[in-house]
Amino acid sequence: MISDIVGRLRAAGCVFAEDEAGVLIEAGRHGDLDALVARRIAGEPLEQVVGYADFCGVRVRLRPGVFVPRVRSELLVRIASDEAAEAEAARVVDLCCGSGALGLAVRHRVPGITLAAADIDPAAVACARDNLGADVVHQGDLYDALPSHLRHRIDVLIANVPYVATKHIPYLPAEARDHEPRTALDGGDDGLRIFRAVAGPARGWLAPTGLLVSEITEAQIGRACAIADENGLTATIASDDDLDAYAIIARPDPAR
Repeated sequence: MISDIVGRLRAAGCVFAEDEAGVLIEAGRHGDLDALVARRIAGEPLEQVVGYADFCGVRVRLRPGVFVPRVRSELLVRIASDEAAEAEAARVVDLCCGSGALGLAVRHRVPGITLAAADIDPAAVACARDNLGADVVHQGDLYDALPSHLRHRIDVLIANVPYVATKHIPYLPAEARDHEPRTALDGGDDGLRIFRAVAGPARGWLAPTGLLVSEITEAQIGRACAIADENGLTATIASDDDLDAYAIIARPDPAR
């Protein structure tokens, strides 16, 4: 059986056919294996097919049509966790949370945090509530979704915003283009449209010593830092060569 599945996956272009076959067979013990394999062969992301992704030491439940957490986002989790561990009873917000994977991973590493999460997409909100709990996840457009009592009190604001430039969307893998919401991918003309919308009001939501951390590309570093500066934030850049990941870390500038 496994050799047949591996052959079908390989023919469909799955690079890690053997590994994927094992995951599908395990998931198929509790469902229709043939249907799962057919969905994967049709191009649906493996994580959506089996209903979960293993990310940063936690198992994240996934639903069809919800953004799949990327390995490179582990950099955001490390930064957020280190900061949250330094603050007493840190208030952490996972904005543009998707499945809630980043908030879930930070809470796993730093159990004492108070976590809130938000997304505009109803499918993502339902998925995040599976992972984080209904009382933690709010639906709405960025800060509009958050409880007002968090103003000026957020210690760590994770904003894994869409940062792919619109003109680059057609060049993304078909798995992303066809099975993940465009709102989770498209960052506008320069890929920084949503980051601007997050950075603009950030000072009004962050605690005086809080930080905003967001994923960007290497090519966006200069402009992202300028956006932070324009909004009264002091920015630094973190990177991880192994993950091929870059993050901007922005804090309120006390002099402004």
